[in-house]
Amino acid sequence: MNGMYIINWIAFVILAIGGLNWGLVGIFNFNLVEWIFGGFNAGSIIIYVLVLLSTIWLIISLVLNRNLYFFEKTQKNTKN
Repeated sequence: MNGMYIINWIAFVILAIGGLNWGLVGIFNFNLVEWIFGGFNAGSIIIYVLVLLSTIWLIISLVLNRNLYFFEKTQKNTKN
């Protein structure tokens, strides 16, 4: 389970960076990713795809953990 913990943290950091970038775009009309990579090119596309995959991963992880928690809680209640 330690590996899942590390993957979730990596995904969280990538998602936070993406969120900060979108905040900069919304407030200052400044796209940090495109500024770093010199425009919309392969580098910026890779970053955007990593943010997308991180978002999907964290949503799936949240749903699976919620279902696991619900299953464990249900099992404890049926034993009583």
